[in-house]
Amino acid sequence: METVFDPLRKKNVALTPEERVRQWFISVLAGPMRVPKTMMNSEVAFTFAGHPQRADILVFARDLKPMLMVECKRPDVPLTAEVATQIVRYNQVLDVPYVVATNGQNTYICRRNAGGFQFLDEAPDYHQMLEYYERYHHGGVSGQ
Repeated sequence: METVFDPLRKKNVALTPEERVRQWFISVLAGPMRVPKTMMNSEVAFTFAGHPQRADILVFARDLKPMLMVECKRPDVPLTAEVATQIVRYNQVLDVPYVVATNGQNTYICRRNAGGFQFLDEAPDYHQMLEYYERYHHGGVSGQ
């Protein structure tokens, strides 16, 4: 079985199609989006409705609360309404202002506002996310 080193979990993991997408998006976060690796974690466990769940990737703000959640799918899995429903369910627990869905072929980045989620044309960098996170958690977010 082929493996890859996950820099966030700091161990070798099986290189499944989904893991390949996860590792690619970690490189996007660390590269163009300028997220420090120390502010990311992968395969983060949490509980939803009494059932264990895992967020593929979380990005944390300075207060160490999550501010971006990434849901990774295999390249052959389309990003459907079912995937969006999964992300919304997870966000009922995590309450992050940014969500990402990617299968490596298509990537959707959304920002939460007063009216729900808004698709973004460009990925924000870490500092832009921090600024919005502060407004989001201090009641200054409207239908932007």
